[in-house]
Amino acid sequence: MSDTPTLRRPLIIAAIMAAMAMIAIEATIVSTAMPQIAAQLGDLHLYSWVFSSFLLTQTAMTVAFGKLADLYGRRPILLLGIAIFLVGSVLCGLAWSMPSLIAFRLIQGVGAGAIQPVAITVVGDLYSVEERGKVQGWLASIWGISSVIGPLAGGLIIQHASWAWVFWINVPIGLAAGLGFVAFLHEDVAHRTRKVDALGATLFAIAVAALMVALTEVGNSTFAAVAALVVALVAGTGFFVQERIADDPMMDLKLWARRSIATANAATLLSGMTIIGLTTFLPMYVQGVLGQSPLVAGFTLTAMVFGWPIGATIAARNFKRFGLRPILLFGATLLPFGAAVFLFLRAGYPPQVAAAGSVVIGFGMGFLSNAAIVIVQSAVGWNERGAATSSNIFARNLGSTLGAVFNLSLASGGAGGRAVDFDSIQKLLEGTGGTITDAGTQAALAHSLHLTFWAMFIVSALTLVAALFVPVATPAAKSAPEDAPAEALPIVEA
Repeated sequence: MSDTPTLRRPLIIAAIMAAMAMIAIEATIVSTAMPQIAAQLGDLHLYSWVFSSFLLTQTAMTVAFGKLADLYGRRPILLLGIAIFLVGSVLCGLAWSMPSLIAFRLIQGVGAGAIQPVAITVVGDLYSVEERGKVQGWLASIWGISSVIGPLAGGLIIQHASWAWVFWINVPIGLAAGLGFVAFLHEDVAHRTRKVDALGATLFAIAVAALMVALTEVGNSTFAAVAALVVALVAGTGFFVQERIADDPMMDLKLWARRSIATANAATLLSGMTIIGLTTFLPMYVQGVLGQSPLVAGFTLTAMVFGWPIGATIAARNFKRFGLRPILLFGATLLPFGAAVFLFLRAGYPPQVAAAGSVVIGFGMGFLSNAAIVIVQSAVGWNERGAATSSNIFARNLGSTLGAVFNLSLASGGAGGRAVDFDSIQKLLEGTGGTITDAGTQAALAHSLHLTFWAMFIVSALTLVAALFVPVATPAAKSAPEDAPAEALPIVEA
């Protein structure tokens, strides 16, 4: 008996979860191993670029691959993304210097830019609105599990094997995911000559990459930051001009202008700025100001990562009962409540206080992010779902990048000569600073990091404001829209 789409859906979701697990675990496992990798490869001043390079290409390519998935189908783009990611992973394990590792991380990021948005798009193709949220909760749980497995796996690999296996561990997972898509993900997409907006995609990638370089170089090199910003403005202007005249633009500006998509993406971008301040600086505060061990500092952040999938699952079970917009608003309301906890943190407070704030923010993100992606996907039909989904993921990634740089500049600033210099912050981020025992330095760090917590609170409040403008969701056709081309059909039987 031939498989039906209903019977194949769990197998496709298993392949999606495997592909997403590669990206999720890569972040935590590399973070754990990087001090040892940097010690061997040298060039410690390039340390942060190992992470920035991955995020740079992932963010820049997300929208392009989302559009390509609408043109050519989901499976070929997923397979291409997995192939690029695995090639980058193998090369990272063979890196002989920090610049070469950064270059190969760029390749990994390109693959991640294809896998993440298109995998979530497939969920939108396979499941109704009521079912979709539940599956999104499953996908969110991958990040929670990875936050626990990643550091443990990274520590074991560094202790018992070559650090190259931190990257090579992706190969069997990626191959399994690829085989799953080949075997079970079948689409009815006719092959015909299509125009690809290559110029638009190139200008967009240059603009985003230059913007991220400009933000990353703030505080390091004023000339490099200004030069990159000029490139970003020129490329961005060229991109918008190209998208207005292109027959089949890479980014449909009319799509981004739809109220439901624009407002949901705005709330998502601001939420990304909120959580990055927490994930970047809470462990530093718990260790440097509260005087706790790195393990305890990690647990205070893990509370958020566990709260996220739990919140996403609860949200999914209540979409039909309460509606998408109320769920989104509830999640957006939890963010400033959780962020407010960190405004009252002081030296001597127990770490459970920080953990409580983290878990509230995690719950909020679970509700908000799950509802936002379903709202965006419900506003379009099949032939725009890839672009719409990637727009939401792009907004979150860009928000995380903007928030990281903004909060880092606040943390390295301050008032009254009490600021902690950038080098001290960098040492703490690299895990080499240890526990601070000097009272003056501890007070300066507490003052500077409270600036980032205030910024996090303000941005979380703006997230709620943006969420208030999200309209009531009006789902588009469950399969292809009426004006879609004949070949733009959803997943079909094998």
